[in-house]
Amino acid sequence: MAPALPGISVSTEWLLDQRVGDVVVADVRWVPGGSVAEVFERGHLPGAISFDLDEDLARPAFDGPGRHPLPDPATFAEAMRAAGIGDDIPVVAYDDVGGWVAARLWWMLHVTDHPVALLDLPSLDAWATAGGTLEDGPVAPQPVSVFTERPWPADRLADALQVRAALVTGSATVVDARAGERYRGDLEPIDPVAGHIPGSVNAPWAGNREDDGEGELLSPALMRARYETLGVHQGDRAIASCGSGVTAAFAVFAMELAGLPGAKLYEGSWSDWTHDRSRPIATGPEPGRMPD
Repeated sequence: MAPALPGISVSTEWLLDQRVGDVVVADVRWVPGGSVAEVFERGHLPGAISFDLDEDLARPAFDGPGRHPLPDPATFAEAMRAAGIGDDIPVVAYDDVGGWVAARLWWMLHVTDHPVALLDLPSLDAWATAGGTLEDGPVAPQPVSVFTERPWPADRLADALQVRAALVTGSATVVDARAGERYRGDLEPIDPVAGHIPGSVNAPWAGNREDDGEGELLSPALMRARYETLGVHQGDRAIASCGSGVTAAFAVFAMELAGLPGAKLYEGSWSDWTHDRSRPIATGPEPGRMPD
């Protein structure tokens, strides 16, 4: 019988106590311009299955909103079956950058009511420190017969029109999870325009962990205080944004951990917002104001 997950986050100690195969361990490391398979085969958590953000968890760039549009639900369901994930099998997702990439898979499973947790792992070094070992080589998953296809829930997603309306009316707080220098517009290494959506507030993803991203996840109380300071007092009145809808999933996760569930994900985020050059932008450390 599969173990029950203790919450949406699990510790390395908890995972080490589980038998390989009782939960699916999902390796969601991202290697832009490189080979996810090669990195995985050099070392991964025992029994882990590899997912490629670009191939398994997104459609091609701008085949939908932004650089990482969500895949078709049928395509996602097939990828889960191929990985050996069935409806009742709990999944624990991890990466090597503090969880902001693995949170993409967490979000996709969480909002479609699949048991899933994010491993509280700031780096693979932390796994070794906790007494874990790594395996090398590929892992061959065992396909299963049942992973139910479910649509992405409309009440957990936002598009550019909904973001703009929320900022004009004040009906939701838009939280930008990018690093401060990208929010301010000091630099923009990926998208063609620098800055932020006027009226959005900045909550860099690294602030969800101690030691500016290098330590453990903040406690639920500290996480709640962080987001309430930014104006999030009800999760369902928040919209998470980032560069392309990946890091924003980590913000949704953080708000859920803080007891502020229900935040929406702006799927295309900044890459979608700036794809239409007529949309307003703001620069500098202050949110600014969305024009009516």
